[in-house]
Amino acid sequence: MVNQTLLVVPIIISPLLFILTSILSSFWPGTRPAPVIRMGAAATKVNLVVALYGIMLVAIYGASEGGTPELGGLGLTFRLDPLSMLMYSMIALLGFIIIKFSRNYLDGDARHGVFMGRLSATIAAVQFLVLSGNLLVLFLSWVLTSLMLHRLLIFYPERRRAVVAARKKFIVARLGDLSLLVASILIYLQYSTGNLETIFKAVKESANLPIGVEIAALLLAIAALLKSAQFPTHGWLIEVMETPTPVSALLHAGLLNAGPFLMIRMAFLVSHSIAAPVLLIIMGALTALIASVSYMTQASVKTALGYSSVAHMGFMLLVCGIGVYPAAMLHLVSHSFYKAHAFLASGSTVDTIRASRIKEPRRTGNPIKIAVSIFFAFLIYFVFSAFWGIDHSRDFALLATGAIVVMGLSQIIAPALDSDGYWISVVRASLLSILVALLFFSLESVSHYLLHTQLPELIEPNTLTKLLIVSVLAVFAVTVFIQIIAPVVKHTIFWQKLGVHFRNGFYVNAFFDRLTGAFDIQYLSQKLK
Repeated sequence: MVNQTLLVVPIIISPLLFILTSILSSFWPGTRPAPVIRMGAAATKVNLVVALYGIMLVAIYGASEGGTPELGGLGLTFRLDPLSMLMYSMIALLGFIIIKFSRNYLDGDARHGVFMGRLSATIAAVQFLVLSGNLLVLFLSWVLTSLMLHRLLIFYPERRRAVVAARKKFIVARLGDLSLLVASILIYLQYSTGNLETIFKAVKESANLPIGVEIAALLLAIAALLKSAQFPTHGWLIEVMETPTPVSALLHAGLLNAGPFLMIRMAFLVSHSIAAPVLLIIMGALTALIASVSYMTQASVKTALGYSSVAHMGFMLLVCGIGVYPAAMLHLVSHSFYKAHAFLASGSTVDTIRASRIKEPRRTGNPIKIAVSIFFAFLIYFVFSAFWGIDHSRDFALLATGAIVVMGLSQIIAPALDSDGYWISVVRASLLSILVALLFFSLESVSHYLLHTQLPELIEPNTLTKLLIVSVLAVFAVTVFIQIIAPVVKHTIFWQKLGVHFRNGFYVNAFFDRLTGAFDIQYLSQKLK
């Protein structure tokens, strides 16, 4: 890690411009705020240039850091490395698109300037989060992302459902903030510094984590779970659909990723922990399972997208718990762009689906065809893994990740093969599966190449963790098989009743509504408007 303060500090020009945009919005809060719009547009363009500058800096000097002088091991330190610049570049592109979309989306709104200001402040907070080189910056930016998001969620205070969802989010976020705060204090007390590079070096040099850091790693995992709307605190995310569409895009494509990003950034601590990976595997798998099935039962496009985001976050945290961080990062980036596009195009998507009216081939439920589909998925995966030189006998974590990939491929092949459609659909599904496998292995390799200096080597899990992972994969396999045969049995009374329960998320959100109703934080919500 090279200290290049003079070269690193210019990277914060972009978030400072977004902050200036937010300040200008207080002077032009109303309809068509030209100065605010121009400053926001300029900030997004500078953002792209700064992202390129940061990438060049990392390519030339490697990981670098800079900022104010640290006092007692704490200070405003910013870190430029492959992980931070990958995240920063992603945010730069998303910010450019979302800000541009918002200029037209809210054109004529009486509080257009207010919205642009709040949106800009939120982007700045996320940028500071990914650039954090110190526990102090990490914690402050973590809290600020939540507070800025709250102001966006209650942009229309007359929409009662949006306010209720924001209230639940406010409570969950404060619990996550408290977890991160206590974890940061424990880490600081152990290593007498808040500098991330110094902490990572100390962790790598020790065989086992001290008990205080072990607890801190567990609290970091809890903070990530709460930040990324994991079960059973996920209900607020399903209910924030009354906010402006750009908020949904930024939330699902950027802010939710803070949980997986925290796990990837603190991977050296989490991977050496005993309890943190176990918690991530259990809660990530449970969330991914419930949310993905609930997603399939939703009639509303935006609600389905909400459940989809919850499920994706669960899968990312599950993969982090397994220890395959490059795959988790690949998932994070791809999900961000997919979900931003999905929300920004959600209105036209409905029209497109209604216009297409494509009649799907009838499923046959033939057990032989289904078995062949699963076998073909295995064959595709192991051919590519052999070509990439992956030794599954030595890398249990990669084997577990491979099993998840096989399940995904089987869901592409089976619907085409197990149907009375034309043979060309089977060929297309097979080619698509091969393409998906090729892209996964290629992009995961690129992710590993870019991030290997910032991530720990794969650690062989202990026997208990292995049994846990195998159990999770077994449950996933049964669920995937049920999903494959679902079109054949979905008209039975049992599955129709079960579908009702999944559509309502097993009523966990109703219980959470009662719990949060006991807290009167309406005053705080009003103060943060």
